[in-house]
Amino acid sequence: MPIAKKSVLRYSVNMKIAVSLSDTLYEKAEQTAQHMGITRSKLLVNALEEYIAKHNGEAITQKLNEFYEKINTDDFARDMDIGVESLRELTKNDA
Repeated sequence: MPIAKKSVLRYSVNMKIAVSLSDTLYEKAEQTAQHMGITRSKLLVNALEEYIAKHNGEAITQKLNEFYEKINTDDFARDMDIGVESLRELTKNDA
């Protein structure tokens, strides 16, 4: 008796939006999409995803910069000095 494969239906909900573009930008988008062999819609999705990723990366960088500005770098320098001195002491007879 053959075992039936279980199918899973997956639905993807896409949001449709209306965007106003200048004639020039519309034509450039149309030409670019044709050149790339993708739909105009796919071109706009790709562009928006890239734009969002770039700006999310900038936001993360800004938050990291704000965090590191609050850290006292003198503490790191002192800890590094202690670490270097400890390493010198441990390896002074290794020759």
